[in-house]
Amino acid sequence: MADLPKTKETKADQTKLQSENEDNDDELITPEKFTPEEETASKYENAITKYEEATSICPHYLDYELAVLKSNIAACHIKLDQWKEAIKSATDAIDGLSRLEKAEASEEQNAEEKHKNNVENDGVEEEIVSSGAQKSASVIKEESPAEVMRRKRQDDILRIRAKALMRRARARSELGGWSNLAGAEEDYKILSAMTNLSGADRKIVQTQLKILPQRTKAAQEKEMSEMWGKLKDLGNGILKPFGLSTDNFQMVKDENTGGYSMNFSQNGPGQ
Repeated sequence: MADLPKTKETKADQTKLQSENEDNDDELITPEKFTPEEETASKYENAITKYEEATSICPHYLDYELAVLKSNIAACHIKLDQWKEAIKSATDAIDGLSRLEKAEASEEQNAEEKHKNNVENDGVEEEIVSSGAQKSASVIKEESPAEVMRRKRQDDILRIRAKALMRRARARSELGGWSNLAGAEEDYKILSAMTNLSGADRKIVQTQLKILPQRTKAAQEKEMSEMWGKLKDLGNGILKPFGLSTDNFQMVKDENTGGYSMNFSQNGPGQ
């Protein structure tokens, strides 16, 4: 049977249907677009979530593993300019490594004392024989597997400590304020004495130790000025009912003793 000819109405309906389908397809296949900044932020936020999930299931006594996770969380917070959170995470990592170092140092000391007691109890003295003569001497031994593992562990701890300190110092410096800048100085001073820094990190440390003292001093003076301003306002509020103000009182330094005395002037300073 031959196909029936298409009517104008049928063609119009088909055109309408095709147009609706095209509109629906656009809604289905057009993805939501994010700016590069939003995509980057989302990546680091997801990483923080994953790291925090890992810390929640990691046994609390695994200080090294937790320190690695916390240090990585601090790095992500820095990428997001979340300075306070970065400081906290880096500090948690450093504190965990300090606990680990203390525990391992105690274990090592106990092992050395046990070995010393065993040698003393046995009364054995090792000797090296040379040219027919016996001379008491220390025997040079190769590192045991346990000693190799211990040394590698110490290197790993130092490596993570350096990373966490660099991240905390950076966050403290960026956040600013007298306390944070002073803390950043202390972190960079510790880092300057470490021998396992990369060339790039050592350059950053040296640069920061040059510029931070001036920033810290300026922040201190600013905060002290603001504090004294608030105290002055408080004092003026208390003295106002008596017809006085803090301008009526002046601190005078005694050059002989270095102490201070307070002078009162009814008409204010210089009167």
